[in-house]
Amino acid sequence: MIWLLLIVALTAILSFAGFHSWHRFARAAQGERGYALPVDGPSVTQHTILDRVFADLVSDNLGKSGLMGLFDNADAFAARAYTAQKAGRSLDVMTYIWRTDTTGWLLMRDVLDAADRGVRVRLLLDDIYVQSFDPVFLSLSFHPNIEVRLFNPLRNRGPVIWRALETMLGLRRYNRRLHSKAWIADGRFGIVGGRNIGDTYFLKSGDPKIGQSAARISRDADLMLAGPAVREIETVFDGYWNLGLALPIRTLLPKLKVSLKRFRRHVARKTTSPNAKAFLTTVMDENTASKALIGRLRWTSSVRVLADPPEKAYGSRKTPWIAEQVHELIAAAQSDVSLITPYFVPDSAGLTELAALARRGKNVSLLTNALSASDNIFVHGAYRHYRVPLLASGAKIFEFSPSLEPGQKRDVIHSKVLIFDGKRAIVGSQNFDMRSTHTNAELGILFEEPELIAEIMAIFDKDTSPALAYSLSLQGKSVQWDVKREGMPRTMTAEPEATLPLRAISWAVGHLPFHSWL
Repeated sequence: MIWLLLIVALTAILSFAGFHSWHRFARAAQGERGYALPVDGPSVTQHTILDRVFADLVSDNLGKSGLMGLFDNADAFAARAYTAQKAGRSLDVMTYIWRTDTTGWLLMRDVLDAADRGVRVRLLLDDIYVQSFDPVFLSLSFHPNIEVRLFNPLRNRGPVIWRALETMLGLRRYNRRLHSKAWIADGRFGIVGGRNIGDTYFLKSGDPKIGQSAARISRDADLMLAGPAVREIETVFDGYWNLGLALPIRTLLPKLKVSLKRFRRHVARKTTSPNAKAFLTTVMDENTASKALIGRLRWTSSVRVLADPPEKAYGSRKTPWIAEQVHELIAAAQSDVSLITPYFVPDSAGLTELAALARRGKNVSLLTNALSASDNIFVHGAYRHYRVPLLASGAKIFEFSPSLEPGQKRDVIHSKVLIFDGKRAIVGSQNFDMRSTHTNAELGILFEEPELIAEIMAIFDKDTSPALAYSLSLQGKSVQWDVKREGMPRTMTAEPEATLPLRAISWAVGHLPFHSWL
């Protein structure tokens, strides 16, 4: 017993010392404060291509924000690439993940080319997926026009054992992540939504031209914005950029030597591969890119940027968090609420509000991933704990699981969308789970625009159809799946198309007391 007490005491002392040591280091390592560049006024001496595009669009829409849904993976890539290629002043990007795969390298090349043209580039990346790729993002930061900052990074960048030790001793701090996604070009056009940077978010399932049939494809949702809302997003970006938890990557790796010249050659090799060329041929002809940027913008004065305040990263609550605003919208719904979320692990308030709405006779519908399609078995294990009370309230649950084609991985839902009364919607980065509610920093857009809402509802209807999803119901106190697939039972009482080991792990996780960490 005494040894256990000594271990606990030693761990507490080391954690306390590590916490204060990291914060002393962070104060010394912080970069200079930086802000979005002005888009007009006396300091702007030259207008960019995107300035001129924007001017043509807003002549009849003063005071309104333009919105366009980026629900097609190829359009989502084209919009980012096109704005990076046409930017002439600034490019501000924050993201949870930037993968070094085909599309990741292609967008990295566009960022590098923009910096070569004199564009000021700021990249704010969550540290959790950067650690194994430090040389890549460090190399970018050696360009005089690019600064890379990592959000809430580990101080140790060396052997895995030291990084793991720092993580465990500082788990309470390190658990807070930047999950927001924003892509802002010249302060004129912005992209907000659920997509990170990587093949899974930009490729299309089964497209033979891409040659990536083994990749898991994520079905996602972004919004492209123009007008006043973009300036609000820039303010959010600046708040996190200047936060004491966002540290320049060069201060974390002062001794690591890289060559920008050699890095350029590496980027060139990656972006001229057959896969890269085939992908660009598919999505980046001028007509496609222009259409992705301009063709479907709809203008409305009913746009509101929802952003977790930077102090949420410290656990502070000076202003409302997004989750509180979402709960208010759910409680105020008059007829129906539809949710699309890859991970559904609500806290008690979220579950209570949805169940109460359903009991009052309102339509509550949830679309999330089935176990057979889920990319996170542990989160799915937690989610299964909430199915019965939600179904018992009268809500509808659909689990996404499209048919599996030979040689393909099953597509997965990654969109984060809420629709209220068929009139208002939120598209953003926030999952309907406890991590997003209490821990991660999130960003979203609340809007009203009838044609765009109708487009989202059509996607919901399609993805909840029997061809793509199972419908769940209660048989007594047990969940039952309605399956309309050739060669399968009409109803099932176990997770359809999931192996026994997956079911076992999911069941076990559902009974463990750490749902808030998932």
